Amino acid sequence: MQNTADAGAKAITQLTAINTAKVLTVICLTICAIVFGISDLRQVIYLCLHVSYCMWWLLEQWFFPNRRQIFNEPIGVGGFSFTLIFVGVFYTLPGYLAFTNPAPISALAIAIAIPLYIFGTLINTTADIQKLTAKQYGAGLVQDGVWRFSRNINYFGDLLRYLSFSVIAGSLWAYLVPGTITLLYLQRISQREQTMSGKYSEYAAYQESSSRLIPFLW
Repeated sequence: MQNTADAGAKAITQLTAINTAKVLTVICLTICAIVFGISDLRQVIYLCLHVSYCMWWLLEQWFFPNRRQIFNEPIGVGGFSFTLIFVGVFYTLPGYLAFTNPAPISALAIAIAIPLYIFGTLINTTADIQKLTAKQYGAGLVQDGVWRFSRNINYFGDLLRYLSFSVIAGSLWAYLVPGTITLLYLQRISQREQTMSGKYSEYAAYQESSSRLIPFLW
């Protein structure tokens, strides 16, 4: 009986946890809307942006089944619980701040946030689909297309998207989320650089011709 329980715990993958966390995020935002109400465009725009992102994350795996191959490492019950708290709840902090912000949103904030979200989503999605398609056809190191601008262009797009949430929230505390995600991505990038350098002989040249994270800057 114990062996069966252990096997079930190990079968929980990172992707399962993240998918569940995205659903939890939508639930948390819905609760915020019910509890605090919608009094301004700030809350409407925030709901539209963050909920549509969560829905796209789930739909993308349906449109492109090979996407389910990512984050397939088993994490167990502890990792599952941590993901729910970190991704499902902590990531909704800008949403909570948006719903509890009594000030009307400015036209400038909207003008900044919407392009950040659109371009962030387009960059992230394009990068993922390009790499997924290339790998399906047996490609090795993907370094053309959007990947020629940054070796972690998908992370860059994701950060732009989370920045848009913070801009809409209108609170400095909201930037804790993209700040934390940046630190997490920097750790992943450092590990990935070492792995890719050992895997591909041409990676050193790719490093010289591309940015690490932010195109044209770093």
